[in-house]
Amino acid sequence: MDVKGFWKAVIEQNEGEIRNFLDPNAVIRWHNTNEQFTSEEFIRANCAYPGTWAGELERVEKIDDLIITVMRIFSKETDVSVHATSFIRAEGDKIVSIDEYWGDDGIAPEWRLDLCLGRAIR
Repeated sequence: MDVKGFWKAVIEQNEGEIRNFLDPNAVIRWHNTNEQFTSEEFIRANCAYPGTWAGELERVEKIDDLIITVMRIFSKETDVSVHATSFIRAEGDKIVSIDEYWGDDGIAPEWRLDLCLGRAIR
């Protein structure tokens, strides 16, 4: 399973390429928004998402048939930046399920800054 190729297709919103990575019966879940998609619904939602995007694959871990990725995805047009942690199950070269968790990037909340806890990662 070419996880880098999959993420490239997703970021570029390339419908045909995304379809090449997904089993037709795959199930994709976005837990933050309580949504579950079929392969075709996921492709439609991803490719219809407004804007132009870029991304960086920050981490990949593999455990048997599970691939865990951390992606930073950001808008080329605005200051929107998010991180997505994805748990991808593959059978052979096809994705059969994805469980994704999304979070907005930003500074720590004021109450934590006031406590002077922690430090910047980079």
